[in-house]
Amino acid sequence: MSIPSPFISESIEIQSEWCGGAGQLGNAYYNVVFDRGAEGAFESLGLGTGYARRRGLSFYTAEAHVCFVRPLHAGDRVVVKFQILDFDEKRIRSYQEIHHLDGWLAATTEVMSLHVDLDGPRVVPFPHDVKARLDAMAAAHATLPLPERAGRHIELS
Repeated sequence: MSIPSPFISESIEIQSEWCGGAGQLGNAYYNVVFDRGAEGAFESLGLGTGYARRRGLSFYTAEAHVCFVRPLHAGDRVVVKFQILDFDEKRIRSYQEIHHLDGWLAATTEVMSLHVDLDGPRVVPFPHDVKARLDAMAAAHATLPLPERAGRHIELS
């Protein structure tokens, strides 16, 4: 199985209802675009749309850091690049970039996701089949350089 490095989503069109009065994509909708862009990556890991229903397991976002680089507008078409930076038996640290189809960077996010048993909910290890897919994707993504914007924090300086 060939693993894209990084994973690149299908094209996503920015919807007018996601944009405010000035015509720019609203802040919350950047997360919608990031989520939609990551769907294919999570599907290939076995963590797609039916995962919670089939297994009673899911993943929660514990932390996310979004950087807005350049505004998007209704009708713009973008792709999302997804890269696993690190993971362990219960967590995934991922990095994503939204790129306009013209090539420029619009936004980035770094996310810590927790794998959870929905009966708790409580954080639990990934099943063996998912862990094997994570190992493979992380190995493919390990050949990529660490993104310049990864690991950022907010400070006044």
